[in-house]
This record gives sequence, structure tokens and C-alpha cells, in this order.
Amino acid sequence: MNARVAVRRSIALGVTTAIGVAALGIAVWVFQGKRVGQTSGQARPLEGLQVFGTLPDFSLTERNGREVALAALRGKVWIANFIYTHCTDTCPLQSARMARLQADLAAEADVRLVSITVDPEADTPQVLAEYATRFAADPDRWLFLTGGKGPIYTLIQEGFHLSVADPADAQKPPPGRQSRLNPSRTDPAQRTEDRQGGGRVLGRFLDHALSRVLAPRPALAHPGHQRRPFLHSSRFVLVDRQARIRGYYPGDDEEALGRLRRDVRALLTENVR
Repeated sequence: MNARVAVRRSIALGVTTAIGVAALGIAVWVFQGKRVGQTSGQARPLEGLQVFGTLPDFSLTERNGREVALAALRGKVWIANFIYTHCTDTCPLQSARMARLQADLAAEADVRLVSITVDPEADTPQVLAEYATRFAADPDRWLFLTGGKGPIYTLIQEGFHLSVADPADAQKPPPGRQSRLNPSRTDPAQRTEDRQGGGRVLGRFLDHALSRVLAPRPALAHPGHQRRPFLHSSRFVLVDRQARIRGYYPGDDEEALGRLRRDVRALLTENVR
């Protein structure tokens, strides 16, 4: 009897180990951004002009002081990103790459770029105007938006399905709600994983691994700056003419930005469904 129990335990351990190894492989595959079904030419999980939801209406303030609502962007193909002006880490790099996109897509009249601050208390329209000048941002083609912190964070979290966090608020999640520092319940990759099901152990493992894909990243502030650093996603978000999210692209990946340019041009010729 003891021998049979030992054999059963050995088999169970082997199965558990195999599942763990498989889960680790899947998690690494997704985290590194490898193509799903690469041999069949399928797009990456968060790209490929899928539909990840429709943005809700919003109204924010542009650097020139005018109000910009979602309606002003309908009929345009646009790329959104999230920055704050006293950041010296990911934000200047993102803005430099947005400037390159502005130049590369200059001939496309229906393309807009939209940068939204995650520190609206410091990033007033005047501050954003000065920042935009550093990157030669065309005021008609590249918008810099600010507004109330609450509406902006809600738009990023509930509309774009990305994470953003002010460290000062990190220890104070609203009662009865999950802290937004864990994006595992909001990002499209995790929702897809949840729908596919699977064992609870495997699900929890992938939940943790995939949550890192769209997790907020700390962006360092200017040395000696009195403002605190903020955590936010560095991904670029592609939005179509109907205000639908069509893809997420790593802002620090040159190849991904090449695919972004390709997908922008594809959307410009896409029939409205």
C-alpha cells in the first residue's frame, strides 16, 4: 500500500511540475512579447488591430487652454501615451519617439498624437506648452492634455485599461475596491486569460505573470524636484476612427513602434464597420 501511495505522489508531483514549467514558459513568452502562433503569422496578443473596447467620453484641457473632448478625435486615427513633464526616465524617451512618429506620419492628415499627463496638479497648460516646445510638437497634430486628476486616472484605468498610480495614494485604495497598483483585473491580456479558464493554480500563476505586462513602471523625477515620481504604463495605445482601442505597443521597443506605424496606415484605409 505504501508503495502505491508513493507512486501516486510521484505522479502527482510530476504533473504539478510539468504544469508549472508550462505556465512559466507561457508567461515568459507573453512577457517578452513573442508572437502568438508565430509560424502562422498571427499578431502579438495586444496588437494585430483587435478591438479592446471603446473609450468613454472625456473632456480635458489642451496646452493652449481649449477643451478637447472625445468628439474632437472621432474620425481620426490616433496614438495616445502617458507622461509627466518633470520625469527624466521613460517620459522623455516616449516623447522623443512620439516626435519621430509625428515626422514619419506627417503626410497622414487624419492622424493625431495625444499625450496625457499623469501629474495634472503640476502639469498646467503652460507647463505642457513649454514641454511640447522641446519636442517641436505641432499644436494641430500633437495634443498635450491635462485636467482633474480623478477624471484622468479614471480615463486611463477604466477607459484605456492601463495602470497609473500616485505613490502618495498607493496605501489608500478605496474601501471595497482593489488597489489599482495591481492591473491584473483591468488589462486586456488578463481578461483574455480569464476567459480561457484553466486550473486555479495555473490561473493564479499566469495572473501574476501577465499582470506585469501592463503594470505601471516607476518614472524617475528630476533630481531634487519637489514633486514625487509617478507610476504609469509606458505603452502607446492605438485608437481608431470610432474611438475603439486597437492595440498596445511597448514604448521602448523599436520593432513594436515599426508595427505601430504599419497598423496606423492599415487603420487609415480600414472600412468603418
